Amino acid sequence: MLLIRCPYCEEERPELEFRNAGEAHIARSANMAGESDDDFEKFFFIRSNPKGIIYERWRHMHGCARFFNAVRDTVTDKFVMTYKAGEPKPSTLPIVSNGVVAK
Repeated sequence: MLLIRCPYCEEERPELEFRNAGEAHIARSANMAGESDDDFEKFFFIRSNPKGIIYERWRHMHGCARFFNAVRDTVTDKFVMTYKAGEPKPSTLPIVSNGVVAK
């Protein structure tokens, strides 16, 4: 079972308490009704799915119920870090002494 750290509750909890809410740091259009069908489809359904580091939104459903962002490695399924919603995307990620991205 994965453990996910909630940045609001400040503790690691089992993954069953959380729900993934998609890709993080997606800018919404100020005029969604004026978007073309293609742009509307891209915004709601087309997301990147990289191999490696990804930035996601999560919600602590069975805890504080707040949204937060997480950095996760899609290869290992390990969470690199979590941070509060509204905070900018981290410019650097934690590194351990051997050069590997830390947990």
